[in-house]
Amino acid sequence: MIASRDLMELALPVRVRAQKFISACDAAGIDLLVTSTYRDHASQDALYAQGRSKIGPIVTNARGGQSYHNFRCALDVVPMRAGKPVWDTRGTDGLLWQRVGAIGESCGLDWAGRWERFREYAHFQYTGGLTLADLQAGKTVV
Repeated sequence: MIASRDLMELALPVRVRAQKFISACDAAGIDLLVTSTYRDHASQDALYAQGRSKIGPIVTNARGGQSYHNFRCALDVVPMRAGKPVWDTRGTDGLLWQRVGAIGESCGLDWAGRWERFREYAHFQYTGGLTLADLQAGKTVV
């Protein structure tokens, strides 16, 4: 199973935006930890099982081959404060996440913190307008 945190695992157009995003957060005084980039299908299936056939909360609705992570188009991050991850998205911590999301969007990334269904503050992606069906058919992000 492959579950990478390496930006080099992202497709080039995604990597360029991700690097710009991380640099912009750094310039704004926000330290980000990349928690996920590329995942193979087996790793995605393991995450999908969480909260279903494995213990833990549901963290994804995507099975292997149904996530932009599987196509090197997505990354997950968490802001750090005093060396500790800030997972809470409410109150003052929520304001931090809003800043992170806005910076990501200004760098050309789509932020899942704005999704109506299954909002995911840690998730950012760039698809170049391609759908999952496009990527599954072999198209690549440019």
